[in-house]
Amino acid sequence: MAAKGDGPNKRPSITDQEALHFHSRGRPGKLEITPTKPMATQRDLSLAYSPGVAVPVKAIAADPSTVYDYTARGNMVAVITNGTAILGLGNLGALAAKPVMEGKAVLFKRFADVDSIDLEVETEDPEAFINAVRYLGPSFGGINLEDIKAPECFLIEERLRELMDIPVFHDDQHGTAIIAAAGMINAIHLTGRDIKTTRLVCNGAGAAGIACLDLIKAIGFEPRNVILCDTKGVVYRGRHEGMNQWKSAHAVDTPLRTLAEAMVGADIFFGLSAKGALTPEMVKTMAPNPVIFAMANPDPEITPEDAQKARDDVIIATGRSDYPNQVNNVLGFPYIFRGALDVRAKTINMEMKIAATRALAELAREDVPDEVASAYRGARPRFGRDYIIPVPFDPRLIHVVPIAVAKAAMESGVAQRPIVDLEAYKAQLSARRDPIAGVMQRIIDRVRRTPRRVVFTEGEEEQVIRAAYSFVNQGLGSAILVGREDRVNAVAQAAGLDLADKGIEIHNARLSHRNARYAGLLYDKLQRRGYLLRDCQRLINSDRNYFAAAMVAEGDADAMVTGVTRNFSIALEEVRRVIDDRPGHRVAGVSIIVVHGRPILVADTAITEMPDAQDLAEIAIEAAGVARRLGYEPRVALLAFSNFGHPVGDRAKQVQEAVRILDSRRVDFEYDGEMGADVALNRGLMAAYPFCRLTDTANVLVMPAYHAAAISTRMVQELGGATVLGPLIVGLEKSVQIVSLAAKDADIVNMAALASFNIGG
Repeated sequence: MAAKGDGPNKRPSITDQEALHFHSRGRPGKLEITPTKPMATQRDLSLAYSPGVAVPVKAIAADPSTVYDYTARGNMVAVITNGTAILGLGNLGALAAKPVMEGKAVLFKRFADVDSIDLEVETEDPEAFINAVRYLGPSFGGINLEDIKAPECFLIEERLRELMDIPVFHDDQHGTAIIAAAGMINAIHLTGRDIKTTRLVCNGAGAAGIACLDLIKAIGFEPRNVILCDTKGVVYRGRHEGMNQWKSAHAVDTPLRTLAEAMVGADIFFGLSAKGALTPEMVKTMAPNPVIFAMANPDPEITPEDAQKARDDVIIATGRSDYPNQVNNVLGFPYIFRGALDVRAKTINMEMKIAATRALAELAREDVPDEVASAYRGARPRFGRDYIIPVPFDPRLIHVVPIAVAKAAMESGVAQRPIVDLEAYKAQLSARRDPIAGVMQRIIDRVRRTPRRVVFTEGEEEQVIRAAYSFVNQGLGSAILVGREDRVNAVAQAAGLDLADKGIEIHNARLSHRNARYAGLLYDKLQRRGYLLRDCQRLINSDRNYFAAAMVAEGDADAMVTGVTRNFSIALEEVRRVIDDRPGHRVAGVSIIVVHGRPILVADTAITEMPDAQDLAEIAIEAAGVARRLGYEPRVALLAFSNFGHPVGDRAKQVQEAVRILDSRRVDFEYDGEMGADVALNRGLMAAYPFCRLTDTANVLVMPAYHAAAISTRMVQELGGATVLGPLIVGLEKSVQIVSLAAKDADIVNMAALASFNIGG
């Protein structure tokens, strides 16, 4: 069967002791229950339990559909087993299966933000198991069956699907089938085959094998071209030994009786059986460009080394993470349930499985982001013989597969809550994996409506080229790369990107016909700061930040993004020699922190180390402007170590004076200070100061000093599970953003979108 591990590339060497220590250290196991509502006061407890809980109880009794509004049912899946087929270890019982089921629940949460709980049912009697599960329906939005041996698993799933009005999905069957079929579609494409004439042999008539055959026939395989084999040989019509109704459904009229005979001239081999079942001699008899899915776990039917030694034209996939083309079920079940839950599907039908299969196949053909490349230890996979299946850590899975599943559910009539705005749904899905995605979506929508020209300064760097390509491909605007044309094109070609196809311009600073004009611009700004004209000409010719900034200053581009090869402060200093501050504004750094879906703006996180009162007031005004441009009504808290005069201190006095300056300027947003961060962010603590002007918790925090801002944002990012975007530069006359030295292509695209949006005002 397919792999259940989550390693994307090289399987680490794990000792038994390490595995036991991992599961036993700290709190034993891999799961805990965390409340989603506050439980700090007596009032909280009264609302959560008696008497407050009686209100939703009555509401649900009157209208059962409101259970999704008042409880966690709509995002809760039960992972259920009886332990009769644990991994490749066999029937070790329900109790021994618990570590695996806990792991499955963790994967649900990690990859698709689906809450999950494991249930181990101690019975091998199918009827007893069915009765134990069927009455759990009110508790869950879906049931994931796992590690149940065949043929009982077929009966159990079939009966539970009939008896329950929520999705019931045996992942060992359908998960493996969906991932393998996605890879098969791509292998057929790469080898130029026609699915209608392709011959496939499946070895293994258990849960996964039967499900694979059901799915590939639904996708388009002709039944006469598909042969099923088990330990007794070919499943043919008229055979009686070792047969059951599920095998019989795939029996064919054929004189072939053994696996070796069936393999002669076969195009594809699906192995869901045992180590060594496929021999090199059998591989040699297959058709040209043979395709092998050797998915026995943990050891495949044939190793890739042996298969490639037998045939140099073979494409091979396994269930293992230490070889390319891993058939890993984690590519499927979290996202399939995500889509099914979000439309409240009554079941997971064939149409939804086919949609997931095709979505995975299409995703593997797209250029991969940096996050995938890092999982491959820097070796970027590209669609081809060694990359026909996406890898588990591809961040796009969360917004590709669930949408496909949800659409199929709606179109096939099993969705009880159709989704009208799929673009908004895509944004919601992305935000589940990346909290910043939710903040970015409204910006991206605006940028698409008014696309602009953005300069990507370090145009010879691969991640920058990929970012520019993605920026244009997403319809966000036009991209200009600064660099030597031959070098840029060579890097792009090696990455498999056609820049000309996207209309991406390349500008060589040294050869540009605009050099004289740009040098004159720079000389006008720097001639009284010790620079000669030839110094300015040299900077324009040789330094891409100066050249790109001059492009923007002169209106030859609308915005720029830089920083991949240069420290933030150095890059900003160079840009500010070319681009002026906006009249009446202060240049500052504003970071966006997202914690549990809650966005908070923090300033100044980049520019002024020890701001005085005037500086703090101006920083507050700039940060409030960013909040408004993001669509939030600003509530600004000017922070200190003290709360409204206690204890006293020099920095606290600076903050108090800043508030008085804001009073005198009569700004049009809420603000107050000085106060501690806890008071600013906690409504209960703020209530102790009834004179506080903020009507709710702050969404903009103005720090008393740069070091406090830098330390706090980095700390919450590392310790608090927060996601930080920025610092964003505000207050320049033209739009410029600077990424970090370690920025990936997705980070650069986000900053380019923010620059195009002109987040800095």
